[in-house]
Amino acid sequence: MILHTLFEQCLKHEVRFFNEFYVLDMMVDDTACHGVVAYELATGEVQVFQAKAVFFGTGGYGRVFSITSNAHALTGDGMAMAFRRGLPLEDMEFVQFHPTGLRKLGILVSEAARGEGGILRNREDLDNIGSGKDGFMAAVAPTVKDLAPRDMVSRAIYNEIQAGRGIEGSGDTGSDYVYLDLVHLGADVINTKLPDISHFARKYLAVEPITEPIPVQPTAHYAMGGLPTDLDGRVLRDSKNTPVNGLYAAGEVACVSVHGANRLGTNSLVDIVVFGRRAGRDMTRYLKTAELGHIDPEPDAFIRGEIDRLQKGGGQENVATLRIEMQKVMMSRSGVYRNEENLTIARNTILELRERYRQVGVGDQSPYYNTELVEAIELGFLLDVAWTIAESALQRTESRGAHSRVDYPDRDDENWLKHTFITMAGENEVRFDFKPVSITKFQPKPRVY
Repeated sequence: MILHTLFEQCLKHEVRFFNEFYVLDMMVDDTACHGVVAYELATGEVQVFQAKAVFFGTGGYGRVFSITSNAHALTGDGMAMAFRRGLPLEDMEFVQFHPTGLRKLGILVSEAARGEGGILRNREDLDNIGSGKDGFMAAVAPTVKDLAPRDMVSRAIYNEIQAGRGIEGSGDTGSDYVYLDLVHLGADVINTKLPDISHFARKYLAVEPITEPIPVQPTAHYAMGGLPTDLDGRVLRDSKNTPVNGLYAAGEVACVSVHGANRLGTNSLVDIVVFGRRAGRDMTRYLKTAELGHIDPEPDAFIRGEIDRLQKGGGQENVATLRIEMQKVMMSRSGVYRNEENLTIARNTILELRERYRQVGVGDQSPYYNTELVEAIELGFLLDVAWTIAESALQRTESRGAHSRVDYPDRDDENWLKHTFITMAGENEVRFDFKPVSITKFQPKPRVY
C-alpha cells in the first residue's frame, strides 16, 4: 500500500521515471555528490546523470546468502557503490535472519503465523502435529515461546538442526529444517487470517497447511547496517558525523541505526516512511542554495571499462559458479552463528572470489537487455558487500542482537557499545573506525519548510 500510494502521487505530480536504467556508480568527491552513472538496459548505453542531490533507496543485500527472503534484485548495489568510492559502511556485521522461511526457497512466512498460534516442531515432536501442544520453543523461551524475538528463534531452530533433531533432509546433520505447525488452527483461521502464507505453502512447496505442517528454516532477511546517515537522511563520510553534501539514503540501504543490532518486526516500514520523508524534506532545503558541481571529464570511464572487461574478457570464470560459492560460504560461515575460524574462512574465500571475479566474462555480446552482463555486474557488488560483512563480524568480538559469536557469547558494553565503520583502504584492505552509541532520547526540533 505504501508503494501504491507513492506511485500514485508521483503520477499526480508528473515525476519523470527513467525506467530500466541501472545505476552502476556515483560521482562523489571530497565535498559533495554530483550525480550517478547508469546503464540503459534497452540500448546498452552508459548515461551520466549530473545532479545537485542524489537519494539512494536501493535496498539490502540478501542475495549474499544462499537462503534469503529478499528479491533477486537486492544485491547491495547502493552500499557497494559507496564503499568503492571511499565512503564508509556502518554496522555491516548485523544481519537479521528471519526464523521461518520456506525450506530452500527462503520465501518469508511472517510472524503472523506464530501470532495466530503456529508452533515450531522438531522430529521428536511429530506426534503432536495438530494437537496445539507446545513445541521446542517452550524450553527455549518459556514465557513467549514461539513468539520470541527473531534472532532467538533462528538460533533455536539452528540448534535443533545441529543436534540432529531437525526433519529429515540434506543438511550436514541429515536435516536442514523444522516444521511450522498450523494444523490445529483450522481451515477458517488459515484461509481468512493467513491467506498469503497458506498460498505460498501450497504454490511453492505443494504443502496443504490445513492438514500438514510447513517446512521452514532461517532465511537471511534484513540488513541493520548500511550507509551511515543522520536523522535527515544525509549520508555521512566519517564517524564524526560529517555529511556528504547532496547525498541522501533511507530504508535498508541506510543505517540511521534506529534498529540497533536487531530490528523488530514491521519497523522497517516505519523506518522507510519516517526517514524517507525527512530526507526528502531536507533535500528540498538543500536544493534551494545548491549548485551543480564540477565533474570529471569522463565520469563514466570506470563503468565503461568494467563493461568492456566483462564483455571482452577471457571468461575463464563463470558468474553462477562464483555466486553459488559466495552464497554457500556466507550462509555456512557467517550466518546465524559465527566464530573466528569460520569468519576467517568466509573472509578469505570472499577475497579469493574477488580475485577470480577478474576472470569473469559474459557470452552475450548484445547491447539490448543483456541480463547476463547485469548479473555479472551485480556479482561484483555482492562480493564487495560480503567482504564488509565478514570483516565487520570478525572485528566485533562479542555477541549482540543478530550478531552471535560462539567464541564470544556475551554482550560486552564496556568495549563494544559502539558502531563499526568500515572503509576500503586498498585492493584487499579495509580500515575500521568507531562511533559511540547514542543513548539519549531523540528530541525532534520543530522545523519549518
